Amino acid sequence: MNFENLTLVWLTVLFLMAGAVILGCGVRITDVADRIADRTGLGEALIGGLLLGAATSLSGTVVSVTSALDGRASLSFSNAVGGIAAQTAFLALADMIYRRVNLEHAAADLSNLFQGALLVLLLSMPLLAYASPEITLFAVSPVSFALFGVYIAGVVASKRVRDEPMWTPVGTHETRTDQPEEEESDARGNIGIFAVFIGLMLLMGISGYVISEIAGVITDRYGLSASLVGALMTAVVTSLPELVTTLAAVRRGALQLAVGGIIGGNTFDTLFLTLSDIAYRDGSLYHAIGKDDLIWLAVGLSATAILLLGLIVRQKAGPGRIGFESAGILVLYFGAIAITAI
Repeated sequence: MNFENLTLVWLTVLFLMAGAVILGCGVRITDVADRIADRTGLGEALIGGLLLGAATSLSGTVVSVTSALDGRASLSFSNAVGGIAAQTAFLALADMIYRRVNLEHAAADLSNLFQGALLVLLLSMPLLAYASPEITLFAVSPVSFALFGVYIAGVVASKRVRDEPMWTPVGTHETRTDQPEEEESDARGNIGIFAVFIGLMLLMGISGYVISEIAGVITDRYGLSASLVGALMTAVVTSLPELVTTLAAVRRGALQLAVGGIIGGNTFDTLFLTLSDIAYRDGSLYHAIGKDDLIWLAVGLSATAILLLGLIVRQKAGPGRIGFESAGILVLYFGAIAITAI
């Protein structure tokens, strides 16, 4: 389809339709991921951080890679880091609907802490690339290769941390542990569950492609800032599954899945940068971006650090109240929107 020939009305309709598909798949895929966590015995935090995080991030991956292939470095980069910032803010919104106690207190889990620290490391690497001389191998920055290697090492270490923990969080009356649920009879075996999961992922990927093409047309036609479009339009829409899955998981009491899905999804989202740098053929992606793109990288770093502090401190806020970390994340995110919109 040639999106450039479409009117603004049709572009808007297609954009909303693609967003609706991503949203619908995100609702369904949460339940499937929870079933997989119970059947495999890997746990909600690990499945939320890896499988669910990767699946709900697929549409965003397609947006960043497609934008990079089109030579839109700023749109590609800001979509990736803007999504990380938005999804962390979603976790603060989830804290508002969990009425019993502060979400970070109840969802204490070593896997989430480890992946949060890993995310801080991964987000610092693009800053190193930006500040370093432009050195490339086949037009790809060495940092992109290192980013992928650190992510894989982190995935392996995350499994080890779960299987052989060196410490555990203190249990309290409000702490919710990850307990497999008793499943109703299901004629489909494990293969059927994974097939449904993969099918939902494909639908989200196709929708991500539509969104990336529309975003590129709108940016060029109306002279909008690619950084602003990437961080606040494509990133937020493609992050809707994370919002839906997080709120749904909190309502059903799967708190480790909710927190792990956000942190793990954000960790996986850093691979957008590796894939985008490979797709961007005009040199290093990190040297083709501007300061406006770095703002959202800084927001993602800061928000993750605040979340980690909350998971460690485990403030025991009362019913109907949010912790300092949720308040801080929301102030940071909406403050960044106000600054970039000026």
